[in-house]
Amino acid sequence: MSLEPVVFVVDDDASTRELLAWLMKRNGLRAEVFPDARSFLHAYRSDQPGCLVLDLNMPGMSGLDLQQQLKENGVTLPVIFLSGGADVPKAVRAVREGAIDFIEKPFDYKRVVELVHECIERDARSRAGCEHRLRCAERLAQLTQREREVLDLVVAGTINREIAEALDISIKTVEAHRAHLMEKLEVSSVAELVQTVVAAAG
Repeated sequence: MSLEPVVFVVDDDASTRELLAWLMKRNGLRAEVFPDARSFLHAYRSDQPGCLVLDLNMPGMSGLDLQQQLKENGVTLPVIFLSGGADVPKAVRAVREGAIDFIEKPFDYKRVVELVHECIERDARSRAGCEHRLRCAERLAQLTQREREVLDLVVAGTINREIAEALDISIKTVEAHRAHLMEKLEVSSVAELVQTVVAAAG
């Protein structure tokens, strides 16, 4: 069962947290608010989809510090930064580090909601891609050593006769291996075979 996306708001300003929580609820989005980066890190689970609306400047661990920590932990949750006008250079740096965008305070409500929706969709696509890669890798792991050798040659564009010569087996054996590996990988064409190998490689 897929989890409902959550908009995580991390800001040391209580009024900003309340405003964003109200704005998300008004637009049918679930929000969870945190007064600092540490409390968010303690509560967040990597299987929870959504996005992060993050204040750049906070006491203790700053927004940029939290962004870096998440990257180091392999968390790909999309980040939108909130910044004051004087913070624009830092916000630009944050975007270079992978943030989706930054919003200057006081912010445009409509723009915030649009960005949040965009981030949630991006996160959903990213998670679906990761799941697909994982499934492809799991299927590839089911292949025998010989099936893997045949697969590598098929993907390289080698025809059955040449595969048989290269592996010193009969053409019928090559055909049997191809049939088995395509069944295990749940594909019906060489194109799908190649796509599966590429997807598993990530």
